Amino acid sequence: MSLLLWREDRSYLVEPGDRLETDLGILDIDADVTPGSTIETHLGTRFFVLNPRPTDLFDLLQRSGAPMLPRDIGLLIGLTGITNEDRILDVGTGTGILAITLARLGAEVVTYERTPEAAELAMENIEIAGVEDSVTIREGDACTVSLQDRFDVLTLDTGDAPTLAARSPDLLVPGGVIAAYNPFIEEARAVVNALDEAGLRQISTIEPFHREMEFGDRGSRPATAPVGHTGYLTTARFLPNNG
Repeated sequence: MSLLLWREDRSYLVEPGDRLETDLGILDIDADVTPGSTIETHLGTRFFVLNPRPTDLFDLLQRSGAPMLPRDIGLLIGLTGITNEDRILDVGTGTGILAITLARLGAEVVTYERTPEAAELAMENIEIAGVEDSVTIREGDACTVSLQDRFDVLTLDTGDAPTLAARSPDLLVPGGVIAAYNPFIEEARAVVNALDEAGLRQISTIEPFHREMEFGDRGSRPATAPVGHTGYLTTARFLPNNG
């Protein structure tokens, strides 16, 4: 697993034994360096050595597209109740940040990515995060493959979310949950319709909304930075039919 080199104005992901050349000087990272220690460049600039958290990985890992933001991932985890005992099917790997975060919780993740270049980059990120033993990445279209296993949780960040939502009763264990992330309300509605027709219960769609606060001498108010909307998160549960 990579380490985080941090100081107030910047941070880097490195491996023990690496050499890092920066405008603040050259860093030779010892092979036995441990989190909690400090190292200095040849110019005397000090960096702290830390274990990277998922939010650090979100900022520093290479990206192949627009990944889910940490706040949206946090809501997904909270609404689905994911634990370290869960097996998760994640469709739409992308950068791999969702799969990495879920694996860091202790869950077992099988993730599908249809684009070869994205799958390769995601695998590199998964290895950097040190969770390759907990994440199985499969290159291909989850809509067209035969999935024999059932999972505790199904996460969807893909344009094919309605198709997979319709298959969710065949993919989830009884009591299992699905979470679909869609950038447009029309896609979210299509997912809701598919879940309803498939007989899932407790269907709910929310818009995660973010608004930072500013505290100044004149008073406190919401920040004017244009953050706001990122997408829509739909959750549902596969429950047995009582007849």
